[in-house]
Formats: sequence, structure tokens, C-alpha cells
Amino acid sequence: MRMVRLAVLAVIAVTVGGTAYVYRDEVAQKLGLGASASAAEKAGAASPAASAQPQGRRGRLNPGGPVPVVVTKVVKKPLPIMIEAVGTVQAIASIQIKPRIDSQIMKVNVEEGALVKEGELLFELDSRTLKAQLGQIEAQIRKDQAQVAQAKRDVARYVELLSKNAGTVVSRDTAQTLLKAAEAQLDADEAARASVLTSLSYTEIRAPVSGRIGSISSKAGTVVRVGDNSAASSFATINQVDPIYVAFAVPQVFLPDIRAAMAKGDVKVIALVDDSRQQSGTIAFIENTVDPLTGTVTAKARIGNANEGLWPGQFIKVEIVLGIEPEAIAAPAPAIQLGPQGPYLFVVKDGIAELRQVAIKRTQSGEAVIGEGLEPGEQVVVDGQLRLVNGANVTIRPALPATPSTATAPPRG
Repeated sequence: MRMVRLAVLAVIAVTVGGTAYVYRDEVAQKLGLGASASAAEKAGAASPAASAQPQGRRGRLNPGGPVPVVVTKVVKKPLPIMIEAVGTVQAIASIQIKPRIDSQIMKVNVEEGALVKEGELLFELDSRTLKAQLGQIEAQIRKDQAQVAQAKRDVARYVELLSKNAGTVVSRDTAQTLLKAAEAQLDADEAARASVLTSLSYTEIRAPVSGRIGSISSKAGTVVRVGDNSAASSFATINQVDPIYVAFAVPQVFLPDIRAAMAKGDVKVIALVDDSRQQSGTIAFIENTVDPLTGTVTAKARIGNANEGLWPGQFIKVEIVLGIEPEAIAAPAPAIQLGPQGPYLFVVKDGIAELRQVAIKRTQSGEAVIGEGLEPGEQVVVDGQLRLVNGANVTIRPALPATPSTATAPPRG
């Protein structure tokens, strides 16, 4: 009996539900619900493409109107062919000042960090002993000169006597021997004087090159020795800073281009200290081997540095100018995007964005030099391309003016 009741209730429920579905529009109107549910279903079924798109790309494939973009026109213009590298500033000459005799420093004539010129007197050592030795040798030289003069007179006298048959050959030969001995002694003493003069010159230490002197470790009163190999044995170090070297390494694939450019003349190198300061010079030489570990070759540029804008040990950006490409097609670097097929950009024609694959030769100074895929006069998108797809409608808007930053750096500490 209970099962019969359940069956009757199920039949009644199915009948009521079916009737409500058939007359759902009339019921909705009487209840004041507006559009029917079936109309909503039809509206949803009217755009199957929308439901088929991935949730993350519906806004790009079905934008709500043209996408605003900023464009620029591509033109042909001469551009330098450059290679960028990181360089290290090196002094052309870095000379340690050391003593060449055992002595004592009597006077220091230069300040630490001073700019010195070649031949300038830097240090004076104790020279009293050497001057005394020089005096002794010069006195001996004067004695030797007197003996030589006397020996010459004796030889002349014996030769004259022999010519008159008043002397002997032995006496003449003895006089000539004594003359040669006196001349030899004079030569030996003059050599000794030259040696003492050389040692005496070591008591005045002068700058071997023009440059900037570093810290002075030895002060007046310090006893110095030639055999001292400690760190304090060097008085100071002079770095030649004008001109100066900038050493940099470039990949070996650029070696033929650099050598070809050097064969035509001087190759310009620009050292960029910062955004507002740069100094230029030329490549001085290329190392004779390629580093097998890094695949790079080292080169050095000789750069004038009268203002001392470059400092030994400093890391700087280097640009090597190999020549000028007279008709280069360049696009702003922000216009280039990277996709699965390689670099691409968007070209705007008649309000339509066209995705264009391009080949890039090089990127320099914020511009990408295009090898293939772009023609002069075409307009490329430089802002707003992240919202674009191939064939999207676009509207061109002016670029926003650059606003200088007024924010101040927070105080340190």
C-alpha cells in the first residue's frame, strides 16, 4: 500500500513539473520577471565563439572597440656599426719606486696622490758618503794626470837623447812603459769616478713618467735597502693616467670584423663613464690569442685622459665603432617583441595591426637595426602592443610627454 502511494506521488510531481516547463513564459510574465529564461538561453547560445575562447584571451580576441596605440614611422638613416662591451681602465704604465742603493731617506718632495711630471724630484737620499768618495777619486785622477804628463816628458827626452846617440833604447822603452801604465791608471780612476757619480745619481729619485702618485709608505728618516723585498720596500707607485688604456673582451665572432676595420684605419672606441660623460680613443692592439675558456679576445684602446675622467681599475661601458651603415632601417627597441617564431612587431596599416616577423641585425642606443621584414615609411607600434593580435583594430593616440621624476632619494643611514 505504501509503494502505491509513492508511485502516485511521483506521477503527480512529473505532471506538475512538465506543465510548469511548457507554460514557463506565461508564468514568468504573470510574476513580473521580464524576459523569459528561454530567451536568456538563446542569447547565450548566440555566441559560441565566446564560450570556445580560453578565459584569459577573450578580452584580446574580442576587444570592446579599437585598441589605442602609439606608433612611429620607420625611416632609413645612417647608423654606426657598433659592438658593445664592458671594459676595465688600466694605467699604461704602473711603476713602483724603489731604492737602488742602501741609504737613508733625507727628504720627501711630493705629497701623496699628487700629479707629477717626468723628471720631477721625488725623494732625496743621504749622499754624504758618496760625495766623499767622489772627492777622493777626483784627487787621485788629478795625481794620475800629473804622472801621465811627467811620463810623456820623459819619453820625449829619451827619444831625443837616443836620436843624438846619447841615450839607450832600454831607457826609451822603459819611459814608454811607464807612460802607458800612468795612462791606464788614469783610465781606471776615471771609471771609478763614473761609478760613484752613477751611485750618487741614485740618491735623487725622480719621476720616470708623468702620472699620479699613490700612497707614500716611506717617510724621511727611513733606512732603505736594495735587498728588501717586503711590501714596505717600495716608496710609492706612479700610474700613468694620460693617455690611459681601456681593456675589453669581445666574442671571437667579431674578431674578423675588428681586424678588417683596423686594416682600413683607426677604429674608434667610446668609453661611457655615465649617461652624460664619454671619452673616445682608438684601438691600440688586439691580444694575439683567443681565450679558450671564454671564447673571447682581449683588446686595448688608447684614450686621452687629460681631465682624468677615467681612473685605473674602473669598470665602464665600451662601444667599438667599426663603421657607418649609410641606409639602416631601425625601429625603436620597445617595439620588438619575442615570440615562438622569433622577434616580431606590429605594423599599422589602415587602422589594422599586422603582426610582422623581423630579422634583427643588432641593437644599439635604444634602436634595433632590422635586416628583413620591415620597409621604410611603415608605422610600427611602440606602445600598446601587449593588447594586440594580428588583424586587431587600432586607433592611434599621441605619445604621453615624459614627466621628470620629482621624487627624492630617501636619506641614508
